[in-house]
Amino acid sequence: MLTVNPKIKAVLDPEFVPAVLWNREFQKLAATDPNKIDIVIALKRPNGTVSTFKTAILPYTEANKALNLKYVERIIKFMLWMKGGYEVVIANCPALADDIRKIYSPDGERKFDYEIMGERIYGKEFTVTSVSSADAPESNEIQVQLGGHLDGCRIGFDLGGSDRKCAAVVDGKVVHTEEVVWDPYFQNDPEYHKAGIRDSLRRAAEKMPRVDAIGGSAAGVYVDNHPRLASLFRGISKEDFAKHIVPIFDEIQKEYNVPMIVANDGEVTALAGAMSMESNGVLGLSMGTSQAIGYVNLNGNITDWLNELAFAPVDYRENAPADEWSGDLGCGAQYFSQQAVARLAPAAGIDFPSDMPFPKRLEAVQALMLENDERAANIYRTIGTCFGYAIAHYADFYEIKNLLILGRVSSGKGGEIIIEEAKKVLEVEFPELASTINFRIPDEKFKRHGQAVIAASLPALK
Repeated sequence: MLTVNPKIKAVLDPEFVPAVLWNREFQKLAATDPNKIDIVIALKRPNGTVSTFKTAILPYTEANKALNLKYVERIIKFMLWMKGGYEVVIANCPALADDIRKIYSPDGERKFDYEIMGERIYGKEFTVTSVSSADAPESNEIQVQLGGHLDGCRIGFDLGGSDRKCAAVVDGKVVHTEEVVWDPYFQNDPEYHKAGIRDSLRRAAEKMPRVDAIGGSAAGVYVDNHPRLASLFRGISKEDFAKHIVPIFDEIQKEYNVPMIVANDGEVTALAGAMSMESNGVLGLSMGTSQAIGYVNLNGNITDWLNELAFAPVDYRENAPADEWSGDLGCGAQYFSQQAVARLAPAAGIDFPSDMPFPKRLEAVQALMLENDERAANIYRTIGTCFGYAIAHYADFYEIKNLLILGRVSSGKGGEIIIEEAKKVLEVEFPELASTINFRIPDEKFKRHGQAVIAASLPALK
């Protein structure tokens, strides 16, 4: 297997193997092999859009099989959760396609992704197809113009894992904001979620003469306002999810009879950042209950991509921490969320009761940080080092001018350490990125608008 040697080690996670360095070592190795195989990986989505990745692998012999599979499978996993797709097409290597198909199957290592990407998100059977190089699909991406509409009387909401926020906005002026604590994750009765969302909307509606539009921001994957995969509803049974949760926003839209758009919270974060900075090429990353991502491209638009990088691998070591939901190793949520803080605390010498909720552990670490506790500082240094390498990995797939960083994990002194360490990694390992990516934290304009307020601007009145 390949060996990579990061110039900066994560202090509490020294075995961390940055995906970006591993991939580059493999690409160098393949490039020098006279018998390398040029392949195309394509992901298809139901609306006709296609995302492609062109690369080269080593000759597909038994000796090279494990190395080739690791490289291609990790690329596919990243692309699936970045861009989405119900069909993976591999051009110019049938044997590779056969092996990937076994991995992404009902009984394979990626059975979670097989089910979620196929049935849950796109309503189709997930497939892996082999084609010749001549028949390799061409890329066909789309952009969507959303946001920036502040005319009329609008409601905006933001559904998080520990609270729900709602705002009333009249011709761009915020007349009401409210934050209500709730605990949606493991509630198994859909009425809990329905009642909570309706309650917040009602309170906001009462502060305006009428409601002209509603915009929503929520964690998870949403297709045409339909929740397809969302941790907010993970306690709901499969049957109740299909019956009660998928149509939840359709029902609310009919009740108010106004334009309504619900988008992934990461996308709304990126839109908010782009609006406040008056700049594009924004990758918004929130380190909160989980890891949320949003992207506004260089044209100022969002795409139809999923941007659910909480499930995307950033660490390629064999014994990387496992994601509690998908079971996969080395995925973003274990490194850039309150889960990371809880995971790293024992290594830092901070012991918490096993039944202590993760938000409380984060609060405890933040309190220690205020006292300049070196144990807490090491947790943030470790997150920052891993983050720096992850940024370089993301930059291999996204065009990034501005990196907007927010979320409870990144707040306060700890957040300053995270950014400082991430910048150090870029300066030492990736100087070309250090000079082109601007780190941004929410400014006063962004804070004043807030996630719910920006969500209110999603739908156009016409």
